[in-house]
Amino acid sequence: MSRHHTAAPADLVVRRARIHTVDPLLPEAQAMAVTGGRIVWLGDDADAAAWTGPLTRTLDAEGKLVLPGFIDAHNHVRLGSDDASVQLAGADTLDEVHARIRDWRAAHPDAEWIEGEAFDYSALGGRLPTTADLDPVTGDTPAFVLSYDVHTAWLNTAALRRLGISADRTRLPFGTAHTDPETGRPTGLIKDFAVQGLSRDGHRALRDLGVPWASTERQYRRLAKSLDDAIGYGITTVVEPQNSLDDLALFERARHEGRLRSRLVAALFHPRGTTDGDLDDFAAAAGRYADDRLRVGPLKLYIDDVVEPRTAALLEPYAGCRHSGDTYYPPAEFADLLAKLDARGFQCFVHATGDRGIRVALDAFAYARQVNGARDARHQIVHVECLDPADTARFAELGVVACMQPRHCAPDVAGPGKDWAENVGPDRWTKAWPMRSLHAAGAALAFSSDWNVAEMDPMTGIYTAVTRRPLDGGEPWMPEETVDVETAVHGYTMGSAYANFLENERGSLTVGKAADFVILSRDILRVPAADIPGTVAQTVVVDGEVAHSR
Repeated sequence: MSRHHTAAPADLVVRRARIHTVDPLLPEAQAMAVTGGRIVWLGDDADAAAWTGPLTRTLDAEGKLVLPGFIDAHNHVRLGSDDASVQLAGADTLDEVHARIRDWRAAHPDAEWIEGEAFDYSALGGRLPTTADLDPVTGDTPAFVLSYDVHTAWLNTAALRRLGISADRTRLPFGTAHTDPETGRPTGLIKDFAVQGLSRDGHRALRDLGVPWASTERQYRRLAKSLDDAIGYGITTVVEPQNSLDDLALFERARHEGRLRSRLVAALFHPRGTTDGDLDDFAAAAGRYADDRLRVGPLKLYIDDVVEPRTAALLEPYAGCRHSGDTYYPPAEFADLLAKLDARGFQCFVHATGDRGIRVALDAFAYARQVNGARDARHQIVHVECLDPADTARFAELGVVACMQPRHCAPDVAGPGKDWAENVGPDRWTKAWPMRSLHAAGAALAFSSDWNVAEMDPMTGIYTAVTRRPLDGGEPWMPEETVDVETAVHGYTMGSAYANFLENERGSLTVGKAADFVILSRDILRVPAADIPGTVAQTVVVDGEVAHSR
Protein backbone atom coordinates (compact mmCIF):
# COMPACT_ATOMS: atom_id res chain seq x y z
CA MET A 1 0.00 0.00 0.00
CA SER A 2 1.23 3.49 -0.73
CA ARG A 3 0.03 7.07 -1.01
CA HIS A 4 1.52 9.43 -3.52
CA HIS A 5 1.21 11.98 -6.27
CA THR A 6 2.39 10.99 -9.76
CA ALA A 7 5.83 9.42 -9.53
CA ALA A 8 8.72 11.64 -10.63
CA PRO A 9 12.30 12.07 -9.47
CA ALA A 10 12.15 13.52 -5.96
CA ASP A 11 14.58 15.83 -4.17
CA LEU A 12 14.99 13.33 -1.32
CA VAL A 13 14.12 9.67 -0.88
CA VAL A 14 14.23 7.92 2.49
CA ARG A 15 14.71 4.15 2.16
CA ARG A 16 14.96 1.06 4.36
CA ALA A 17 13.01 2.72 7.15
CA ARG A 18 10.34 1.73 9.63
CA ILE A 19 8.18 4.81 9.30
CA HIS A 20 5.56 5.31 12.00
CA THR A 21 3.51 8.00 10.31
CA VAL A 22 1.03 8.93 13.11
CA ASP A 23 -1.51 8.91 10.26
CA PRO A 24 -4.26 6.29 10.79
CA LEU A 25 -4.94 6.13 7.04
CA LEU A 26 -1.43 4.78 6.40
CA PRO A 27 0.10 3.89 9.78
CA GLU A 28 3.41 2.51 8.48
CA ALA A 29 5.68 2.72 5.46
CA GLN A 30 9.18 1.68 4.47
CA ALA A 31 10.13 4.59 2.23
CA MET A 32 9.25 8.22 1.61
CA ALA A 33 9.82 10.75 -1.16
CA VAL A 34 10.14 14.51 -0.65
CA THR A 35 10.01 17.32 -3.20
CA GLY A 36 10.10 21.02 -2.46
CA GLY A 37 10.12 20.35 1.27
CA ARG A 38 6.84 18.38 1.05
CA ILE A 39 6.12 14.67 1.29
CA VAL A 40 4.99 13.42 -2.11
CA TRP A 41 4.96 9.66 -1.54
CA LEU A 42 5.00 7.01 1.17
CA GLY A 43 5.12 3.31 0.48
CA ASP A 44 7.14 0.12 0.16
CA ASP A 45 10.89 0.22 -0.22
CA ALA A 46 10.65 -1.80 -3.43
CA ASP A 47 8.76 1.06 -5.07
CA ALA A 48 11.18 3.82 -4.06
CA ALA A 49 13.24 3.47 -7.24
CA ALA A 50 10.46 5.13 -9.24
CA TRP A 51 11.08 8.30 -7.24
CA THR A 52 14.86 8.24 -7.54
CA GLY A 53 16.64 10.19 -10.28
CA PRO A 54 20.24 11.26 -10.88
CA LEU A 55 19.88 14.35 -8.67
CA THR A 56 17.86 12.70 -5.90
CA ARG A 57 19.47 12.57 -2.48
CA THR A 58 18.98 9.22 -0.77
CA LEU A 59 18.82 8.79 2.98
CA ASP A 60 19.33 5.19 4.12
CA ALA A 61 17.56 4.71 7.47
CA GLU A 62 19.16 1.28 7.92
CA GLY A 63 15.94 -0.18 9.26
CA LYS A 64 15.58 2.39 12.03
CA LEU A 65 12.41 4.06 13.28
CA VAL A 66 11.34 7.25 11.53
CA LEU A 67 8.85 9.52 13.32
CA PRO A 68 7.35 12.91 12.55
CA GLY A 69 9.49 15.68 13.99
CA PHE A 70 8.64 16.32 17.62
CA ILE A 71 6.53 19.37 18.42
CA ASP A 72 7.31 20.64 21.92
CA ALA A 73 4.13 22.48 22.85
CA HIS A 74 5.58 24.38 25.84
CA ASN A 75 9.32 25.02 25.74
CA HIS A 76 10.91 28.16 27.23
CA VAL A 77 13.86 28.27 24.81
CA ARG A 78 14.28 31.95 25.59
CA LEU A 79 14.91 31.33 29.31
CA GLY A 80 17.86 29.06 29.32
CA SER A 81 19.67 27.43 30.86
CA ASP A 82 22.29 30.12 31.41
CA ASP A 83 25.95 29.21 31.11
CA ALA A 84 26.97 32.26 33.16
CA SER A 85 24.96 31.18 36.20
CA VAL A 86 25.69 28.74 39.01
CA GLN A 87 23.89 25.53 38.03
CA LEU A 88 21.97 24.18 41.03
CA ALA A 89 20.01 21.33 39.41
CA GLY A 90 20.50 18.25 41.55
CA ALA A 91 21.75 20.18 44.58
CA ASP A 92 19.38 18.58 47.09
CA THR A 93 20.76 20.09 50.32
CA LEU A 94 21.72 23.58 51.42
CA ASP A 95 25.29 22.37 51.91
CA GLU A 96 25.44 21.31 48.26
CA VAL A 97 24.00 24.67 47.16
CA HIS A 98 26.72 26.41 49.20
CA ALA A 99 29.43 24.18 47.75
CA ARG A 100 28.43 24.98 44.17
CA ILE A 101 28.30 28.72 44.86
CA ARG A 102 31.75 28.60 46.49
CA ASP A 103 33.16 26.74 43.49
CA TRP A 104 31.60 29.26 41.09
CA ARG A 105 32.95 32.22 43.08
CA ALA A 106 36.43 30.71 43.06
CA ALA A 107 36.24 30.50 39.27
CA HIS A 108 34.76 34.02 38.94
CA PRO A 109 36.47 36.11 41.66
CA ASP A 110 35.68 39.45 39.97
CA ALA A 111 31.98 38.82 39.34
CA GLU A 112 29.77 41.78 40.26
CA TRP A 113 26.75 39.52 40.73
CA ILE A 114 26.33 35.88 41.74
CA GLU A 115 23.52 34.39 39.71
CA GLY A 116 22.15 30.88 39.97
CA GLU A 117 19.37 28.85 38.48
CA ALA A 118 17.45 25.59 38.92
CA PHE A 119 17.30 25.78 42.71
CA ASP A 120 15.02 23.01 44.07
CA TYR A 121 12.69 24.01 46.90
CA SER A 122 13.20 20.63 48.60
CA ALA A 123 16.86 21.46 49.28
CA LEU A 124 15.66 23.36 52.36
CA GLY A 125 13.71 20.41 53.70
CA GLY A 126 10.26 21.86 53.20
CA ARG A 127 10.83 25.47 54.27
CA LEU A 128 11.32 28.47 52.02
CA PRO A 129 14.80 29.96 51.53
CA THR A 130 15.94 33.21 53.16
CA THR A 131 18.76 35.72 52.91
CA ALA A 132 20.39 34.01 55.90
CA ASP A 133 20.75 30.87 53.78
CA LEU A 134 22.66 32.76 51.07
CA ASP A 135 24.63 35.41 52.96
CA PRO A 136 27.35 33.09 54.38
CA VAL A 137 28.60 32.13 50.91
CA THR A 138 27.88 35.33 49.01
CA GLY A 139 28.96 38.10 51.40
CA ASP A 140 28.57 41.61 50.02
CA THR A 141 28.23 40.48 46.41
CA PRO A 142 24.56 40.62 45.38
CA ALA A 143 23.11 37.19 44.64
CA PHE A 144 20.10 36.44 42.42
CA VAL A 145 19.01 32.78 42.30
CA LEU A 146 16.04 31.42 40.34
CA SER A 147 14.08 28.35 41.32
CA TYR A 148 13.98 25.45 38.88
CA ASP A 149 10.48 26.47 37.78
CA VAL A 150 11.43 30.18 37.54
CA HIS A 151 8.39 31.03 39.66
CA THR A 152 10.45 32.40 42.55
CA ALA A 153 13.71 34.29 42.96
CA TRP A 154 15.96 34.00 46.02
CA LEU A 155 18.11 37.00 47.01
CA ASN A 156 20.78 37.71 49.58
CA THR A 157 20.92 40.83 51.73
CA ALA A 158 23.22 42.65 49.31
CA ALA A 159 20.76 42.03 46.45
CA LEU A 160 17.85 43.32 48.53
CA ARG A 161 19.80 46.54 49.03
CA ARG A 162 20.86 46.78 45.38
CA LEU A 163 17.29 46.27 44.14
CA GLY A 164 15.78 48.65 46.68
CA ILE A 165 13.66 46.04 48.46
CA SER A 166 12.61 46.84 52.02
CA ALA A 167 9.71 46.47 54.44
CA ASP A 168 8.25 49.59 52.85
CA ARG A 169 8.77 48.38 49.27
CA THR A 170 7.63 44.82 48.69
CA ARG A 171 5.40 45.23 45.61
CA LEU A 172 7.94 45.20 42.83
CA PRO A 173 7.80 45.35 39.02
CA PHE A 174 9.32 41.86 38.96
CA GLY A 175 7.43 40.14 41.79
CA THR A 176 6.29 40.35 45.38
CA ALA A 177 8.80 40.26 48.22
CA HIS A 178 7.85 37.69 50.84
CA THR A 179 8.04 39.16 54.35
CA ASP A 180 8.57 37.73 57.81
CA PRO A 181 5.15 37.67 59.54
CA GLU A 182 6.66 38.88 62.82
CA THR A 183 9.12 41.57 61.69
CA GLY A 184 7.62 42.59 58.36
CA ARG A 185 11.08 42.48 56.79
CA PRO A 186 11.73 40.89 53.39
CA THR A 187 12.97 37.33 53.76
CA GLY A 188 14.85 37.22 50.43
CA LEU A 189 12.18 35.29 48.54
CA ILE A 190 10.46 36.95 45.57
CA LYS A 191 7.14 35.34 44.67
CA ASP A 192 5.28 35.58 41.35
CA PHE A 193 8.51 35.96 39.41
CA ALA A 194 7.22 34.02 36.38
CA VAL A 195 4.16 36.25 36.26
CA GLN A 196 5.84 39.61 36.88
CA GLY A 197 9.59 39.18 36.48
CA LEU A 198 9.16 37.71 33.01
CA SER A 199 6.71 40.40 31.95
CA ARG A 200 7.86 43.22 29.70
CA ASP A 201 7.92 45.77 32.55
CA GLY A 202 9.43 43.38 35.06
CA HIS A 203 12.22 42.34 32.74
CA ARG A 204 13.01 45.92 31.82
CA ALA A 205 13.16 46.84 35.53
CA LEU A 206 15.67 44.06 36.25
CA ARG A 207 17.77 45.07 33.24
CA ASP A 208 17.73 48.73 34.28
CA LEU A 209 18.79 47.75 37.80
CA GLY A 210 21.84 46.03 36.36
CA VAL A 211 20.97 42.36 36.90
CA PRO A 212 23.19 40.69 34.26
CA TRP A 213 20.78 37.77 33.76
CA ALA A 214 18.26 40.22 32.28
CA SER A 215 20.61 41.72 29.69
CA THR A 216 19.75 41.33 26.02
CA GLU A 217 23.00 39.55 25.20
CA ARG A 218 22.54 37.00 27.97
CA GLN A 219 18.99 36.41 26.76
CA TYR A 220 20.23 35.75 23.25
CA ARG A 221 22.94 33.36 24.44
CA ARG A 222 20.31 31.35 26.32
CA LEU A 223 18.01 31.31 23.30
CA ALA A 224 20.69 30.26 20.83
CA LYS A 225 21.93 27.42 23.04
CA SER A 226 18.39 26.15 23.66
CA LEU A 227 17.57 26.25 19.95
CA ASP A 228 20.69 24.19 19.24
CA ASP A 229 19.57 21.68 21.86
CA ALA A 230 16.04 21.53 20.44
CA ILE A 231 17.08 20.56 16.92
CA GLY A 232 19.55 18.06 18.36
CA TYR A 233 16.69 16.32 20.17
CA GLY A 234 14.57 16.10 17.03
CA ILE A 235 12.24 18.93 18.01
CA THR A 236 11.33 20.41 14.65
CA THR A 237 8.71 22.82 16.03
CA VAL A 238 9.06 24.72 19.31
CA VAL A 239 6.22 26.57 21.00
CA GLU A 240 7.73 29.35 23.14
CA PRO A 241 4.85 30.09 25.50
CA GLN A 242 5.61 33.43 27.11
CA ASN A 243 7.14 36.43 25.37
CA SER A 244 6.81 40.18 25.25
CA LEU A 245 6.91 42.19 22.05
CA ASP A 246 10.48 43.16 22.98
CA ASP A 247 11.53 39.51 22.78
CA LEU A 248 10.55 39.03 19.15
CA ALA A 249 13.76 40.70 18.02
CA LEU A 250 15.69 37.83 19.63
CA PHE A 251 13.93 35.31 17.40
CA GLU A 252 14.52 37.46 14.33
CA ARG A 253 18.21 37.60 15.19
CA ALA A 254 18.35 33.83 15.67
CA ARG A 255 16.71 33.34 12.30
CA HIS A 256 19.08 35.80 10.60
CA GLU A 257 22.12 34.13 12.15
CA GLY A 258 21.00 30.61 11.23
CA ARG A 259 20.31 29.47 14.77
CA LEU A 260 16.54 29.04 14.24
CA ARG A 261 16.71 25.62 12.62
CA SER A 262 13.45 24.44 14.19
CA ARG A 263 10.17 26.14 13.35
CA LEU A 264 8.86 28.33 16.15
CA VAL A 265 5.50 29.53 17.47
CA ALA A 266 5.73 32.39 19.97
CA ALA A 267 2.91 33.16 22.39
CA LEU A 268 2.66 36.68 23.79
CA PHE A 269 2.35 37.27 27.53
CA HIS A 270 -0.88 38.88 28.73
CA PRO A 271 -0.18 40.02 32.31
CA ARG A 272 -2.75 41.79 34.40
CA GLY A 273 -3.04 45.37 33.21
CA THR A 274 -2.74 44.54 29.52
CA THR A 275 -4.68 47.22 27.62
CA ASP A 276 -6.81 47.22 24.48
CA GLY A 277 -3.93 49.05 22.81
CA ASP A 278 -1.61 46.21 23.80
CA LEU A 279 -4.04 43.74 22.24
CA ASP A 280 -3.99 45.77 19.04
CA ASP A 281 -0.18 45.54 19.09
CA PHE A 282 -0.37 41.79 19.71
CA ALA A 283 -2.68 41.35 16.74
CA ALA A 284 -0.37 43.46 14.56
CA ALA A 285 2.60 41.30 15.58
CA ALA A 286 0.64 38.18 14.67
CA GLY A 287 0.15 39.68 11.23
CA ARG A 288 3.86 40.46 10.82
CA TYR A 289 5.08 37.05 11.98
CA ALA A 290 2.92 34.54 10.18
CA ASP A 291 5.09 32.27 8.04
CA ASP A 292 5.87 28.58 8.48
CA ARG A 293 9.17 29.25 10.28
CA LEU A 294 8.19 31.91 12.79
CA ARG A 295 4.62 32.51 13.88
CA VAL A 296 3.28 34.78 16.64
CA GLY A 297 -0.25 34.69 17.91
CA PRO A 298 -1.47 32.89 21.06
CA LEU A 299 -1.73 34.69 24.39
CA LYS A 300 -0.34 33.39 27.70
CA LEU A 301 -2.21 34.07 30.94
CA TYR A 302 -1.96 32.85 34.53
CA ILE A 303 -4.83 31.94 36.82
CA ASP A 304 -2.68 30.50 39.63
CA ASP A 305 0.97 29.80 40.42
CA VAL A 306 2.66 26.54 41.52
CA VAL A 307 2.19 23.86 44.17
CA GLU A 308 5.77 23.69 45.51
CA PRO A 309 5.77 27.08 47.32
CA ARG A 310 2.00 26.65 47.97
CA THR A 311 0.93 29.38 45.56
CA ALA A 312 -1.30 27.24 43.31
CA ALA A 313 -5.05 27.49 43.95
CA LEU A 314 -6.52 24.32 45.50
CA LEU A 315 -10.12 23.41 46.28
CA GLU A 316 -9.09 22.35 49.80
CA PRO A 317 -6.22 23.63 51.99
CA TYR A 318 -2.66 22.44 51.56
CA ALA A 319 -1.64 19.52 53.74
CA GLY A 320 -1.10 20.58 57.33
CA CYS A 321 -2.31 24.18 57.01
CA ARG A 322 -5.41 26.32 56.42
CA HIS A 323 -4.16 28.04 53.27
CA SER A 324 -5.46 26.86 49.88
CA GLY A 325 -3.72 29.33 47.56
CA ASP A 326 -5.11 32.18 45.52
CA THR A 327 -6.10 32.90 41.97
CA TYR A 328 -4.62 35.95 40.25
CA TYR A 329 -8.10 37.07 39.20
CA PRO A 330 -11.50 36.72 40.86
CA PRO A 331 -13.35 34.03 38.86
CA ALA A 332 -15.95 36.39 37.39
CA GLU A 333 -13.31 38.87 36.28
CA PHE A 334 -11.29 36.10 34.65
CA ALA A 335 -14.36 34.80 32.84
CA ASP A 336 -15.07 38.28 31.48
CA LEU A 337 -11.45 38.61 30.35
CA LEU A 338 -11.43 35.23 28.57
CA ALA A 339 -14.71 36.07 26.86
CA LYS A 340 -13.24 39.36 25.65
CA LEU A 341 -10.08 37.70 24.28
CA ASP A 342 -12.08 34.90 22.72
CA ALA A 343 -14.35 37.43 21.01
CA ARG A 344 -11.29 39.04 19.43
CA GLY A 345 -10.20 35.66 18.06
CA PHE A 346 -7.18 35.09 20.29
CA GLN A 347 -6.16 31.59 21.28
CA CYS A 348 -5.36 31.52 25.01
CA PHE A 349 -2.83 29.42 26.90
CA VAL A 350 -3.82 29.50 30.59
CA HIS A 351 -1.33 28.35 33.21
CA ALA A 352 -3.29 26.39 35.82
CA THR A 353 -1.80 23.82 38.20
CA GLY A 354 -4.15 23.53 41.19
CA ASP A 355 -7.58 21.91 41.01
CA ARG A 356 -9.31 25.19 41.85
CA GLY A 357 -7.18 27.11 39.35
CA ILE A 358 -8.06 24.58 36.64
CA ARG A 359 -11.76 24.79 37.49
CA VAL A 360 -11.74 28.59 37.33
CA ALA A 361 -10.07 28.38 33.90
CA LEU A 362 -12.58 25.81 32.62
CA ASP A 363 -15.45 27.92 33.95
CA ALA A 364 -14.01 30.92 32.10
CA PHE A 365 -13.78 28.99 28.83
CA ALA A 366 -17.36 27.77 29.32
CA TYR A 367 -18.51 31.35 29.87
CA ALA A 368 -16.65 32.55 26.75
CA ARG A 369 -18.40 29.87 24.73
CA GLN A 370 -21.76 30.82 26.23
CA VAL A 371 -21.27 34.52 25.46
CA ASN A 372 -19.58 34.26 22.06
CA GLY A 373 -20.88 30.97 20.75
CA ALA A 374 -18.86 27.85 20.09
CA ARG A 375 -15.85 28.15 17.83
CA ASP A 376 -12.74 26.12 17.11
CA ALA A 377 -10.63 28.14 19.54
CA ARG A 378 -8.38 25.35 20.87
CA HIS A 379 -7.71 27.25 24.06
CA GLN A 380 -5.22 25.40 26.26
CA ILE A 381 -4.88 24.76 29.95
CA VAL A 382 -1.19 24.35 30.53
CA HIS A 383 0.21 21.95 33.17
CA VAL A 384 -3.04 20.40 34.53
CA GLU A 385 -1.10 19.09 37.52
CA CYS A 386 -3.86 18.53 40.09
CA LEU A 387 -7.20 17.89 38.38
CA ASP A 388 -10.46 17.16 40.20
CA PRO A 389 -12.19 14.18 38.53
CA ALA A 390 -15.39 16.20 38.24
CA ASP A 391 -13.61 18.39 35.67
CA THR A 392 -12.00 15.68 33.54
CA ALA A 393 -14.76 15.40 30.95
CA ARG A 394 -15.04 19.17 30.59
CA PHE A 395 -11.85 19.40 28.49
CA ALA A 396 -13.38 17.47 25.60
CA GLU A 397 -16.81 19.04 26.13
CA LEU A 398 -15.37 22.55 25.83
CA GLY A 399 -12.75 21.75 23.18
CA VAL A 400 -9.97 22.75 25.59
CA VAL A 401 -6.53 21.20 25.02
CA ALA A 402 -4.64 19.73 27.98
CA CYS A 403 -1.03 20.84 27.40
CA MET A 404 0.92 18.63 29.81
CA GLN A 405 4.54 17.96 30.73
CA PRO A 406 4.96 14.26 31.57
CA ARG A 407 8.35 14.62 33.24
CA HIS A 408 6.79 16.79 35.95
CA CYS A 409 4.91 13.77 37.33
CA ALA A 410 7.99 11.58 37.80
CA PRO A 411 8.43 10.42 41.41
CA ASP A 412 11.94 11.90 41.56
CA VAL A 413 10.45 15.30 40.62
CA ALA A 414 7.02 15.47 42.28
CA GLY A 415 6.36 12.17 44.04
CA PRO A 416 6.44 11.05 47.70
CA GLY A 417 9.05 12.94 49.68
CA LYS A 418 9.03 15.84 47.23
CA ASP A 419 7.36 19.19 47.90
CA TRP A 420 4.59 18.68 45.33
CA ALA A 421 3.34 15.40 46.78
CA GLU A 422 3.76 16.46 50.38
CA ASN A 423 1.99 19.79 49.86
CA VAL A 424 -1.15 18.31 48.31
CA GLY A 425 -1.11 15.28 50.61
CA PRO A 426 -1.68 11.59 49.80
CA ASP A 427 -5.46 11.94 49.63
CA ARG A 428 -5.08 14.02 46.46
CA TRP A 429 -2.35 12.03 44.73
CA THR A 430 -4.98 10.42 42.49
CA LYS A 431 -5.47 13.89 40.96
CA ALA A 432 -1.82 14.18 39.89
CA TRP A 433 -1.27 14.60 36.14
CA PRO A 434 -4.20 12.36 35.06
CA MET A 435 -3.04 11.80 31.49
CA ARG A 436 -4.79 8.47 30.98
CA SER A 437 -8.08 9.73 32.40
CA LEU A 438 -8.04 12.81 30.16
CA HIS A 439 -7.16 10.72 27.10
CA ALA A 440 -9.94 8.22 27.89
CA ALA A 441 -12.40 11.11 28.23
CA GLY A 442 -11.54 12.31 24.72
CA ALA A 443 -9.43 15.31 25.64
CA ALA A 444 -6.81 16.51 23.16
CA LEU A 445 -3.39 15.96 24.78
CA ALA A 446 -0.38 18.04 23.77
CA PHE A 447 2.89 16.96 25.37
CA SER A 448 5.90 19.14 26.06
CA SER A 449 9.01 19.55 28.18
CA ASP A 450 8.58 22.93 29.90
CA TRP A 451 12.33 23.40 29.44
CA ASN A 452 14.20 24.62 31.42
CA VAL A 453 11.97 23.51 34.28
CA ALA A 454 12.59 19.93 33.13
CA GLU A 455 14.76 18.18 30.58
CA MET A 456 14.07 19.12 26.97
CA ASP A 457 14.63 15.66 25.47
CA PRO A 458 11.30 14.19 24.22
CA MET A 459 12.63 10.75 25.12
CA THR A 460 12.52 11.78 28.78
CA GLY A 461 8.92 12.91 28.47
CA ILE A 462 7.80 9.82 26.54
CA TYR A 463 9.49 7.48 29.02
CA THR A 464 7.84 9.21 31.96
CA ALA A 465 4.40 9.25 30.34
CA VAL A 466 4.69 5.50 29.74
CA THR A 467 6.15 4.51 33.13
CA ARG A 468 5.81 7.35 35.69
CA ARG A 469 9.13 6.06 37.05
CA PRO A 470 12.35 7.94 37.87
CA LEU A 471 14.85 8.16 35.02
CA ASP A 472 17.07 5.60 36.74
CA GLY A 473 14.18 3.16 37.24
CA GLY A 474 12.60 2.44 40.59
CA GLU A 475 8.98 2.35 41.66
CA PRO A 476 6.33 4.18 39.62
CA TRP A 477 4.11 6.84 41.13
CA MET A 478 0.38 6.69 40.26
CA PRO A 479 0.97 4.19 37.41
CA GLU A 480 -2.77 4.01 36.74
CA GLU A 481 -2.34 7.33 34.90
CA THR A 482 0.35 6.12 32.48
CA VAL A 483 -0.36 6.03 28.74
CA ASP A 484 0.96 3.66 26.08
CA VAL A 485 3.93 4.63 23.97
CA GLU A 486 1.86 5.31 20.84
CA THR A 487 -0.29 7.78 22.78
CA ALA A 488 2.83 9.45 24.19
CA VAL A 489 4.33 9.81 20.70
CA HIS A 490 1.02 11.20 19.43
CA GLY A 491 1.10 13.79 22.24
CA TYR A 492 4.54 14.97 21.10
CA THR A 493 3.58 15.04 17.41
CA MET A 494 -0.01 15.20 16.15
CA GLY A 495 -1.43 16.19 19.53
CA SER A 496 0.84 19.22 19.76
CA ALA A 497 0.27 20.03 16.07
CA TYR A 498 -3.50 20.04 16.60
CA ALA A 499 -3.12 22.15 19.75
CA ASN A 500 -1.45 24.86 17.68
CA PHE A 501 -3.56 24.71 14.50
CA LEU A 502 -0.74 22.96 12.65
CA GLU A 503 -2.36 19.59 11.97
CA ASN A 504 -2.70 20.23 8.22
CA GLU A 505 1.00 21.00 7.90
CA ARG A 506 2.85 19.00 10.57
CA GLY A 507 2.44 16.32 13.21
CA SER A 508 2.22 13.27 10.92
CA LEU A 509 4.09 11.95 7.91
CA THR A 510 1.38 12.38 5.29
CA VAL A 511 1.50 13.21 1.60
CA GLY A 512 1.25 16.98 1.21
CA LYS A 513 2.62 17.84 4.64
CA ALA A 514 5.99 19.36 5.47
CA ALA A 515 8.86 16.90 5.46
CA ASP A 516 9.79 17.31 9.13
CA PHE A 517 10.98 14.01 10.57
CA VAL A 518 13.51 12.30 12.79
CA ILE A 519 15.43 9.02 12.54
CA LEU A 520 15.96 7.54 16.01
CA SER A 521 18.77 5.32 17.23
CA ARG A 522 16.28 2.87 18.79
CA ASP A 523 12.76 1.78 17.98
CA ILE A 524 11.03 3.29 21.00
CA LEU A 525 7.73 1.66 19.96
CA ARG A 526 9.23 -1.80 20.44
CA VAL A 527 12.09 -1.63 22.93
CA PRO A 528 11.50 -2.03 26.68
CA ALA A 529 10.47 1.29 28.21
CA ALA A 530 13.69 1.38 30.23
CA ASP A 531 15.59 1.73 26.93
CA ILE A 532 13.70 4.82 25.76
CA PRO A 533 15.95 7.27 27.70
CA GLY A 534 19.27 7.44 25.93
CA THR A 535 17.66 7.02 22.52
CA VAL A 536 19.01 9.80 20.32
CA ALA A 537 17.95 11.60 17.18
CA GLN A 538 20.47 10.42 14.62
CA THR A 539 19.12 12.49 11.75
CA VAL A 540 16.72 15.43 11.94
CA VAL A 541 15.10 16.79 8.79
CA VAL A 542 13.16 20.06 8.56
CA ASP A 543 11.45 21.06 5.33
CA GLY A 544 13.21 18.24 3.49
CA GLU A 545 16.70 19.39 4.51
CA VAL A 546 18.96 17.71 7.06
CA ALA A 547 19.11 20.14 9.99
CA HIS A 548 21.04 17.91 12.38
CA SER A 549 22.98 14.69 12.06
CA ARG A 550 25.05 12.69 14.51
